[in-house]
Amino acid sequence: MVVGITGGIGSGKSTVLKLFKELGNIATYIADKEAKDLMNTSKVIQERLVLEFGEEVYLNNKLNRPFLANIVFKNKEKLAVLNEIVHPVVYNHLENFIKNNIDKDYILYENAILFENGSDVFCDKIITVTAPEAVKINRVISRDKTSEKEVRNRMKNQWKDSKKILQSNYIICNVSLEETKEKVLKIHNKLTQNLL
Repeated sequence: MVVGITGGIGSGKSTVLKLFKELGNIATYIADKEAKDLMNTSKVIQERLVLEFGEEVYLNNKLNRPFLANIVFKNKEKLAVLNEIVHPVVYNHLENFIKNNIDKDYILYENAILFENGSDVFCDKIITVTAPEAVKINRVISRDKTSEKEVRNRMKNQWKDSKKILQSNYIICNVSLEETKEKVLKIHNKLTQNLL
């Protein structure tokens, strides 16, 4: 079973993922991390990015993230092109990961833009992690040392929580760590009971 975990920037998906991992025989696939790794290791992605964005997109064979971010976060068409290049390779990688982890209780697939990029098709169940907007903004500002304006710009590229919630099986409001732990345990028990 593949369980998607999604939520807007600053909702605390990583915290929730960590809490689930502590509960048992679970494999985790973090889409953003895997995509970053593949952008540095996949020849297919590298060649297409250089063609599309120019030689400066890589410095010393490593992705020049600030250069690329500066282009795609200001231009929706360029962001769509980046996604068209990266997502198929990530999907293929994810499919192999799922095949290689069929012995696990379930696979957690963490993806901030699960619905936005159609990745929800891989999921048997979906968990949306949410928090009040002010909490999310403060978390990202302190984590990324960025401005509120920059956080709001990044939020614009993601669906609103209310839209995600409508298509989710479980919702975790991640404000109090204790309450989040309780909710994670309840969901974990439901997921593993389904397997019996």
